[in-house]
Amino acid sequence: MLVPARPARTAHTARRILLPAALALAFTTFALPGATAQTETAPAAPAATRTGVVAPTPNLVVEGIPPIPAQLAADLRAYTEARAAAFNDWHPTRHELLISTRFGNTAQLHLVQQPLGMRRQLTFFEEPVGGGSFDPLAGEFFIFSRDAGGSEFHQLYRHDFADGRVTLLSDGGRSQNRPSAWSPDHRLLAYSSTRRNGSDRDLYLMDPRDPQGSDRLVLQVSGGGWGIADWSPDGATWLVSEFISVNESHLWLLDLADGRLRELTPRARGGVAHASATFTRDGKAVLYATDLDSEFRRLFLHDLTTGQARPVTAGFRGDVRGVSLAEDGRRGVFIVSEDGVDRAYLLDLATLAYAPIPGLPIGQLGGAAWHRDSRHVAFNAGSARAVSDVHVLDADTGRVTRWTESELGGLVADTLAEPELVKWTSFDGLEISGFLYRPPARFEGPRPVIINIHGGPEAQALPVFLGRNNYFLNELGVAMIFPNVRGSTGFGKTFVTLDNGKLREDAVKDIGALLDWIALQPELDASRVMVTGVSYGGYMTLASAVHYSDRLRCALNVVGISNFITFLENTESYRRDLRRVEYGDERDPEMRAFFERISPLNHAERITIPMFIVQGANDPRVPRGEAIQMVERIRAAGGTVWYLEAKDEGHGFRKKANADFQFYATVMFVREHLLP
Repeated sequence: MLVPARPARTAHTARRILLPAALALAFTTFALPGATAQTETAPAAPAATRTGVVAPTPNLVVEGIPPIPAQLAADLRAYTEARAAAFNDWHPTRHELLISTRFGNTAQLHLVQQPLGMRRQLTFFEEPVGGGSFDPLAGEFFIFSRDAGGSEFHQLYRHDFADGRVTLLSDGGRSQNRPSAWSPDHRLLAYSSTRRNGSDRDLYLMDPRDPQGSDRLVLQVSGGGWGIADWSPDGATWLVSEFISVNESHLWLLDLADGRLRELTPRARGGVAHASATFTRDGKAVLYATDLDSEFRRLFLHDLTTGQARPVTAGFRGDVRGVSLAEDGRRGVFIVSEDGVDRAYLLDLATLAYAPIPGLPIGQLGGAAWHRDSRHVAFNAGSARAVSDVHVLDADTGRVTRWTESELGGLVADTLAEPELVKWTSFDGLEISGFLYRPPARFEGPRPVIINIHGGPEAQALPVFLGRNNYFLNELGVAMIFPNVRGSTGFGKTFVTLDNGKLREDAVKDIGALLDWIALQPELDASRVMVTGVSYGGYMTLASAVHYSDRLRCALNVVGISNFITFLENTESYRRDLRRVEYGDERDPEMRAFFERISPLNHAERITIPMFIVQGANDPRVPRGEAIQMVERIRAAGGTVWYLEAKDEGHGFRKKANADFQFYATVMFVREHLLP
């Protein structure tokens, strides 16, 4: 699983805030592919006992994994200490940044007061903090979100600078709460919550200074894909988004006076997706990215007076995203991703002309947000040789200044592998691509291979910093391939639908075609191949092990789907219908029969290679039962399974101590089952 770019935020008067539930993962490195994550109060790594082995943390369940020598942990230390920084917000009156980074066991919020200045820690929790937003009036407090044990039931809190007191703002129960936008007068916070019934994401507002007295339901909806995209400059209207699937989403205007909801964007056969929506500063138009009449998302300007929408951008072979406007209404920035590389553009709102922004690091960009001075824009920037760090553009001078410089632990940037884009032809003639990382030249002969499949499936493997995965390249001489099988984003809206419903196993065949390609490469060893992935990538791992055990050495599945029926029946209700659009509806008899045919659980006896399964006990997306039933079925068939479960984790390991142990065990698994 690779690190997703953090969504951009607008910074005009009705300040929009996006504090994604998984933001703690956005600056985490992954190792085949479980997360290394980030509290200052918990141990930084599993401790070595007097017997010379690494003792797992009390929350870990370890089955079938041999004792881990303490010396191995010492040898791997250089690969476990990298960290990154993610932009969260600008201070409303000063040039100071709120960022997320890790110094202990979990990611917490920090304040940076000048370029490359000290990172002053503000939150100190055992659980990762999901992101933060300053009080936009005077910066007297900040809002942040936090869950417990990876449950993703994120609650909202207020941290007051005056006394350091933390106040719970949301209901504190089994609800998921997402802060979205501040009102133009900077006093009210719009947010979405599933608290009414656990399934529907209704829209609310509150005054964070008086949450109990001000909190009220604004719009009751049906479905888990609703959110507030922006608040109009006159305070009268919300720009509301409704997510159906990666190929279909809608924008609405909600009149706050009478509660009337009016659809803004057109619908079309096959679906249209709209994203990154924001009001222009004068409130007369809306800017958004859409794939209307296009394979890729273009930037559109929608005139609210005439109702006419027209494209602003053209010619890009990639999606526009990350739209952010300056408060003075004169300029904006947006990001375009083409061939795995992000580029930022400065937009003149008077002429709608745009030009690339020079000076930003080449790689992946996110977090684009303007300071209230309408001059400075903060970006997250990272690459294969650099973790994500915060850079700031001066839009007047064009100068880019680095604000954070995160540590790589014991790694040296210049020695890290740069990826190579490779392509192969699948069973039906479709071209599939991925990124190949080659080990150093000192490793002679054909090299073993790890295929690492991203999750989603609506995601994209990008040439990001590999973190701990660099160990397999640098020290074991293993080549790594990160494929973008059909269903991946970034290749057009047709490509992303090619694995939907009953086309599911066509994506698995793309891995079979990759194995064919590997066999033709003299520098790669087709007899020593391992497959791994997280979440949907975990399903792909299990399915590949079912279909290609005769061509694989071993496999590592992290929080993967083993049976689509049990997955859909038990995933959290607020996401169930959203997943049915992608995978199919298990309540339909014909679809249910299809799921029975393709689910790896029902073919466990065909998995004849060693399997390592990793699971978080509190996973709301792919529940624990998906792992347990697969472990039991493989063992019943006589197969070999290593199993690692964290009782205080959810959809992947976010706590460094847990992730360290997973990394040590993974290295042992690779040494024992892939390398010989």
